[in-house]
Amino acid sequence: MEVKIVWTEPALGDLEEIVTYISRDNPPAGARIGASIVEHVEILSSFPYIGPTYPRGASGRTREIVCGNYRIFYRVNESSKTAEILTVWHGARGEPTLPP
Repeated sequence: MEVKIVWTEPALGDLEEIVTYISRDNPPAGARIGASIVEHVEILSSFPYIGPTYPRGASGRTREIVCGNYRIFYRVNESSKTAEILTVWHGARGEPTLPP
């Protein structure tokens, strides 16, 4: 099943913050990390169920994939054929608060 990737505003903000933070000390590294995260997310367009279900997700619909130190949380909507990116979260930060 092919799906369209939809980035939420919070997820786009997370990505921007990550790239900005890393780029302060090393601009090429910031660009590489940002590109790597985007590439990982693009895999979901062909394989939306590749990530395991997030066990702490209230609805049981939230899934996650990992890119380096970052956890990417998303939900698949079969009726609209989309994968909605909810947040990009650094693994050292504990557990995120996700929308219901």
